[in-house]
Formats: sequence, C-alpha cells, structure tokens
Amino acid sequence: MRKRTLLLATALTTGLLTALPAAPAAAAPSGLSGDFNGDGHRDLAIAAPLGKAGGKTGAGYVAVVYGTAAGLDSAKRQIISQATDGIPGVPEAGDHFGDRLTTGDLDDDGYTDLIVGVHAERIGSTDESGVITVVWGGATGLKTATDLTTPLPDSRNELGWSVAAGDFDGDGVTDLAAANNASPEVGVFQGPVSRTGKASALLPLYVHSETGISTDQLVAGNVTGDDAAELLVMGQQESNGGFRTRSVLYKGSADGLRPGSTLAGGYAGVIADVDKDGHGDIVTGNFMEKTADEPNGGPGGAVTVTYGAPGGVSTRTPVRITQDTTGVPGAAEKNDRFGWSLSAGDTNGDGYADIAVGAPYEVIGSAKQAGTVTVLRGSASGLTGSGAKSFSQDTTGVPGAVEAYDSFGYAVRLTDASGDGRAELVTSAAFENSGDGAVWLLKSTASGVTATGSTSFGAATLGGLAADAAFGDVLAG
Repeated sequence: MRKRTLLLATALTTGLLTALPAAPAAAAPSGLSGDFNGDGHRDLAIAAPLGKAGGKTGAGYVAVVYGTAAGLDSAKRQIISQATDGIPGVPEAGDHFGDRLTTGDLDDDGYTDLIVGVHAERIGSTDESGVITVVWGGATGLKTATDLTTPLPDSRNELGWSVAAGDFDGDGVTDLAAANNASPEVGVFQGPVSRTGKASALLPLYVHSETGISTDQLVAGNVTGDDAAELLVMGQQESNGGFRTRSVLYKGSADGLRPGSTLAGGYAGVIADVDKDGHGDIVTGNFMEKTADEPNGGPGGAVTVTYGAPGGVSTRTPVRITQDTTGVPGAAEKNDRFGWSLSAGDTNGDGYADIAVGAPYEVIGSAKQAGTVTVLRGSASGLTGSGAKSFSQDTTGVPGAVEAYDSFGYAVRLTDASGDGRAELVTSAAFENSGDGAVWLLKSTASGVTATGSTSFGAATLGGLAADAAFGDVLAG
C-alpha cells in the first residue's frame, strides 16, 4: 500500500579622480539544512500536487515560504511548477508535481536545494515514467532547476517514487537516494551533482533481492554517529503467503550503502536522536490496525521507536506508542490513523528530539476524519508519552473550526525557522475546504509547542490556485 504529497546589484560610476566605494560582497551562505536562500533561516516547501498549473488540472505545484527571525513569513513566498520560468518540463494533467519532496545541498555550494520526485511524468511516447527535478538554492532563493535524467540500470519506471538525501558515503557531500517501481528499486546519485544534472556516480541498490523487502518509502538519517548517513528502506515483505510491512536499515560507509538490520515497518518514518545519546533513533509510523500482516500497527495506529547504536540498531527492545500509552492525549480508536505522518525536532530546546505524529482520521465530536497532531517528547529514557500535547482545530488558539474530512495532521513538519533553538510545528489539512487544503503554523516556547499565536493560510495566500489543490499534501524543508 502506497501512501497517499529567486541581483547582485552592480554600481557603475564615472569620475576623474575618485570612484564610489565598491558594493559589499554577498554574504556567504549559511550552510544550514533547509535554508534555500542561505540567510540563516530554514524555509518550508509545501506541495499542492493536485493543483492547477499552466492551465492543467492536477499538474501540481510547490509553494515556498521563507524563514525569518520571526519564523516562517507567508509574505516571503513563491510558487514553483513546470510552468515557472527556469523549471524544466511542461505542465500536464496528472503529473502531480510536488507529491514527493526532499531537501539537501546536492551541488555542495552551501545552499539547500529542493528535490521534487515527479514519478507520474511520462517520458516521451514510451511506457516509462518519472523524473527527478532539482530546484537549485541560491542567494535569491529557488530559481532554476535541472532534471536528473540519468536512468537507473534496467528501468526507470516511476523514478522518484520516493526521494531521500544524505551523505551516505561520509565524504562530506550530500547524495540522493531515489526509488522507482522496478528493479533496481533504488538508485543513489552520488554527490556532488552538477547543475547540468550529472552525478559523480549512480549506484543501484537491489533491495528486494538483498533483503526480500519491496521498496516503498526512503528515509535518511545518521544512526551510528559516524560520518556516513544511513538509509531506511520501508516496504513490504512476503510472509506466510501474505505480505507484512517491514523496514531494512542500509548502513552508510565509505564503500557505500550495505543492508543491515530488518526492523519495524510502516508507512512513515524519521531518524532522530530522541534520547540524546549521539545515535539517531528510527521512528516508524504504522497507521493501520495491528494484524498479522501489520504487526507494528495498533488500535488506531502506532509509532515504533527502534533505538540506534554505534553498530546500527541497538539491542534495546523497540518501544511502541499508541494513543492508549500513558500520557498521550486522547484514546486509541479504530481508524484514527495515528502515525500517518511523522516529523522530528527539538520543540523546547532541551536537546532531545521530539516527534510530531499526525492522526488525520481522528474523529472529533461527530466530525469524521477531522484529525489531530500529537507531539511526543524525547527524554533521557527515550520517546515517551509523558508531557505529550495534542492539537486540532478544536484547540483554543488554533484557527478554524472542526469539520468532517479536513484531515488535520495529514502532513507534519517540525522546523526551527526563527533560529531560536526551538522547532515550531507546521501541519496541514490537505482536504480543508473540500480538497483545497491549508497549513497551520504553531510556535514553540520553553514548554514546547503552543497554540497561542498560531496562524493558518491556504494556497491563495501564497499566490497559488487553491481549488482542489490538496495544498499541504507534503511538507519539506
């Protein structure tokens, strides 16, 4: 099952004896992850994959909101689609540009780039599909782009089905892992990637033959604590004549990615250090009910934490958290889909990564599929229900009103745009206003995320066409 997501001014002067002072040199980019324009503040990309672009319904676009010292500022924004100058391709109905996103500095220039997996893009008149578009970061923001068209060996069907960026070989340059719907299931574009679209190398991963798992989702992060990032491949594995969700951790090294431990599966994942021991912990979300095929599901869905260690996966028993876990607000109810979406960030500045969990099908009152977001706290003992907070459109201070089928919590993102050391919560309701979609920004304090002062906006606020856009389907930055 696959889940359904900007002149350097030059002054010319004349004079007989003197000239005006030279313009100051442009500041060096921050190098901060998620900072497209290098100003030292993280930015946010918001997908509207069903939105109209170039007159084509469902062509899709991505809205970008830039960060400031006051946080994300919806007045500093842009819309990117295949109808945008500098972006390759032609908008076509059903391309769904934006429903796969990740970020990373692929050309190693200090600016974060936006990577868009356009897996539904048709390749000429063939049956092949999929292209990866890299929108390059720079001092004026995201402006030009290149398609990565180097095919994977054997096939390129639905290239860009999932994308994840990380330094998998530990050489200090970001690489890009991209999944497709054929063998090999994953290709690793080894960085740096030039602005002509050429990678240093393209390395295939034959995940199914190596591990028995069919690739669906890719998640990058550092588990072992060394220089190389790991790649979590999530998918399904045959079991007793059926299929069960499973994941495999590919360990990064100077020699590339190698398959390691098999662990809890699901449909969303993130790697973050929730217990501050220097090793990333693997958090997977399985929104399904617990069954033999979904062993890591739960009543209304579940989140499983597999702890990291120097060698990869710790011998510590993984911890499963549901809405019935002590301290977690609410109650576990069938079809809540707790664990549908996940994001990690330190919301209160204590050094422990916290985890935001979307449950977009949560029923509130009589409103079906209204949705909630829960923030679970990291601690010395690991991820815990203690001190957890839950938010919905029924929470005092959160704009809007609870309505059926909005799916608040469809996507979540914890990001410190202001640079104050505390990650704010961004969440979406992709089906707000009958499918238009909207995004909410919730600030954080020393006590964590707060609804006080929270704001909300839709696609029209950022200059996009709102109707049936599924604005907020995917969040990245």
